[in-house]
Amino acid sequence: MSEPARRRLECSVRADRGLAAAVSLTVVGGGAGALQSRINGELGVRLHDGIAAAAVSFGSGLVLLAVAVPLLPPGRRGLAALRDALRDGKLRWWQCLGGTCGALFVVGQGVSAAALGIAVFTVAQVAGQTASSLAVDRAGLGPAAPRALTGTRVAGAALCVVAVLIAVSGQLGTPRILALAALPALAGVAVAWQQAVNGWVRVYAGSALPAAVVNFTAGCAALTLALAVDLALRGAPHRLPAEPWLYTGGAIGVAYIAVAAAVVQRTGVLLLGLGTIAGQLIGAVVIDEAVPGGYARPGVATLAGTALTLAAVGVAARPGRRTVPA
Repeated sequence: MSEPARRRLECSVRADRGLAAAVSLTVVGGGAGALQSRINGELGVRLHDGIAAAAVSFGSGLVLLAVAVPLLPPGRRGLAALRDALRDGKLRWWQCLGGTCGALFVVGQGVSAAALGIAVFTVAQVAGQTASSLAVDRAGLGPAAPRALTGTRVAGAALCVVAVLIAVSGQLGTPRILALAALPALAGVAVAWQQAVNGWVRVYAGSALPAAVVNFTAGCAALTLALAVDLALRGAPHRLPAEPWLYTGGAIGVAYIAVAAAVVQRTGVLLLGLGTIAGQLIGAVVIDEAVPGGYARPGVATLAGTALTLAAVGVAARPGRRTVPA
């Protein structure tokens, strides 16, 4: 083998290893996301207010970041770089609003996760996120190169929708449950756009934690407005519970957002979503089976829907590295 060929092969191997490591991180992050759904869902039950639970989760994450990031040199440099990028017009203001989509997702956790069970909640969110990721990657809204919209990608997204219908088929006679399933699906649509714009914030910040600060600031602003309306209409939520673990959702969210912002430039939005989805589905079913509590345990239909969703992920991933021809 010639020296140039050997070097190309080594570069290819390093790239494949780097991509595999990035996808592995997204799978771990997805599992953490399922745990966050369980925690925020339980907090919403205790407070009898999903919006208040979302505000607590996002607020705790922002407090953690506000304390940690200014203490770290990369954090201070990243915040200064973001300020300069916004001032120069390199980073658009609307690219800093990804946290509003995260706020919608966390509200969905607090409002619907307990009633649906984490597995059904996750499958519904998967359908929305997969379909939206196709559009976001096709439009090139993230920092990775645009990906072509192909038949197998569309088939994978359609299969995800079928999986959702199977997962909730046992509750077709319960309109309230079906309406709740629409909420995580809508949140999933928003998450794909969030991952794309947070990736741009990370590019200009040079670090994932400043991108998380921007995400949580935007999310907290949106939730503050939503909470004000909620309090005016419904009054104060129940007393805050004493168990410390109910307040760890924000910290888990910080870790997830930081990982997603760090790897999306390498993976693209669809592949990031697929790895996250795999982790979420595995984590969701394990959590619902191992610690059912007062939540709906996954039945045969839910498990079948989960398996079909994983198959759909595989179908949609097949052309994931192709780019739109110039």
